Amino acid sequence: MRFLTRVGALAFFTFAVIGGLHSAAQPAGHNKKPKPSSEEIAQADRLFQSGSFGEAQKAYAQIAAKDPKDFHAASQLGYIALLSNKLDDAEPWLRKALDLKHGDADAKIMLAETLYRKNDFFHAARALQGLGPEDAAKLKNYSTLNVAKLESFRDDDPYKFERDAGESTRLPFIKSDPLPVVNVRVNGSPDAAFFIDTGGSELLLDSEFARELKIKPMGSVEGTFSGGQHAQVENGRVDSITLGSWTLKNIPVGMLPLRSMSSALGAKQIDGCIGTSVLYQFLSTINYRTGELILRKKTAANLKRFDAAGGPPSLPGASRRSGGHTKSQAGNSGGTNSANRAGVTNGIVVPMWMAGDHFMVAWGRVNTQPISLFFVDSGLAGAGVKLAESAIQQAGILLDESKATEGQGGGGTFKTIPYTLAEFTLGEITEQNVTGLYDGPFPWESQFGFRLAGMFGNDFLKRYAVTFDFTNMRIIFR
Repeated sequence: MRFLTRVGALAFFTFAVIGGLHSAAQPAGHNKKPKPSSEEIAQADRLFQSGSFGEAQKAYAQIAAKDPKDFHAASQLGYIALLSNKLDDAEPWLRKALDLKHGDADAKIMLAETLYRKNDFFHAARALQGLGPEDAAKLKNYSTLNVAKLESFRDDDPYKFERDAGESTRLPFIKSDPLPVVNVRVNGSPDAAFFIDTGGSELLLDSEFARELKIKPMGSVEGTFSGGQHAQVENGRVDSITLGSWTLKNIPVGMLPLRSMSSALGAKQIDGCIGTSVLYQFLSTINYRTGELILRKKTAANLKRFDAAGGPPSLPGASRRSGGHTKSQAGNSGGTNSANRAGVTNGIVVPMWMAGDHFMVAWGRVNTQPISLFFVDSGLAGAGVKLAESAIQQAGILLDESKATEGQGGGGTFKTIPYTLAEFTLGEITEQNVTGLYDGPFPWESQFGFRLAGMFGNDFLKRYAVTFDFTNMRIIFR
């Protein structure tokens, strides 16, 4: 028995040596994986540009597996993870991209945005080091990434609760039309009227109101507003904001003239705006039906309670349908399936992504056109949708020039021309005879590397209680 074992061991050793010699004799690179082809890379890019983020992610992952030193694949995998708000996936991919291509401005900015969304402002500022004036244009979709402001949070946690004040707070609307307006207190001020606008980023203060509060400016950036207009937005921070029963400390803010919008919003005086970056901190519901903004702490227990709570899913005049396009969207989502598995009771779930620093996007359909991605802008007043000019032409929509009026936005006044869509579909919701608005170029159509066909806004949303769940990246309509 011992002899046979020894012979077997010797035989194994002999074959191993021969095998090793044989391998050494093979041509170099015999066992290497083939490099990704140019067509594989082009196909991955086409999938991304079409908004098929899930399929694009798989394609880029295959490229990265074949060539771990492919900067483009690593950067795109980081970008898709950021769009899906999977920050723990985005950060290592973007750091890998920067290892492969030191100093790349786009990768730096995306890494900074990843850290910003984690409320790690100081390290977000560090990630931006090395950017120069020539990179300013790349920051236009990230107006919140102001280095001086971010660095000021070195020893402070943003959005910190002053005390334990319960799991949720409610802010009743003091006005609902044309946009919801609530009362907010800033640095202990008297009640100040703020409108709610997911088209905005951080908490925005009227410039004069900010001066009254003696808020220190920390540099400015150029913002893009309705009508394709531009205006300077100053960056800063405030000590506290009071939202209903909650008081939060260390709040980043933007500052621009907003009081000029008071008349258009039917308010005595508008002092600010609650934007997406504020809603992002919570499980946030704009309940148009009961007239209140509901903010819940973003915890697993609150998400579970919300999902189980339920509520009426449809209203007179709107139809709910499980159209075939919903299933095709799920295949392209890069996150839709997990959102739909979240088990909402009596609600309609629409997957979303977030581009730039606040641009929530979701799949929708104009009339019988192919599904497209749309920006969720609750601050679009007086219309349900605003389409890019290319989408208007594709759908054969006629503008009603005889009803042109003047609108007011963050960048000033602009001309608006109405039109009507036979229907607009979002997930399982279809609204008929939806009012549209044309106010000039749609500046975000190609801004993010994929196409946005337009935006849907207040007049589409105002029939529902609309909840934004940034944990599962979904919008819930009830």
